Amino acid sequence: MTRTRHWATALISAALAAAFVVPAFAARVTDPELPRSLDADGPVTVSWTDPHAFSEIRYSRNRFEAERGDWVRGIARHLAKRAAGALGPGERLDVVITDIELAGDFEPGAGRSDGVRIVRDIYPPRIDLSYTLYDASGDVADSGERSLRDIGFLHRQAGTVGSGDPLRHEKRLVDAWVRDELARRTR
Repeated sequence: MTRTRHWATALISAALAAAFVVPAFAARVTDPELPRSLDADGPVTVSWTDPHAFSEIRYSRNRFEAERGDWVRGIARHLAKRAAGALGPGERLDVVITDIELAGDFEPGAGRSDGVRIVRDIYPPRIDLSYTLYDASGDVADSGERSLRDIGFLHRQAGTVGSGDPLRHEKRLVDAWVRDELARRTR
């Protein structure tokens, strides 16, 4: 009986230790070694400012969890893919993401772990960006700054983004901007 208890205790201890180890390959969005742009591939270039200054991290109740992963790159890849499909022949688009606030927030207390993101209406997603659109001859066709927000984000259907995607609310912001501002010009 003691031997079984010892093995069970050792097994549980090993499992808990493994659960709290962050793999060496796990990126932190604020890692200074990570590039601040996507590789130039196609008509859309996407870059971003230092994520340390993003609202998601500056105002987070759990900065450690907010910095986990490479969610900026995930949003940037989605933006590049969607925008490329909305551009006309020969057009180019340069986008700089200047701020991101992910949907939800970390709410400590009430018996919950403060490492769990709680998504509520009061925590809508927001992406601030600047862009320059070039026509086929290379001249600036449009430029500006946009603050993408959706305060009714929890009441929207998933659209082209799957409901299991952790960035689905932010990607829907991108989809709406591409649809309403970029794709509309080519119709």
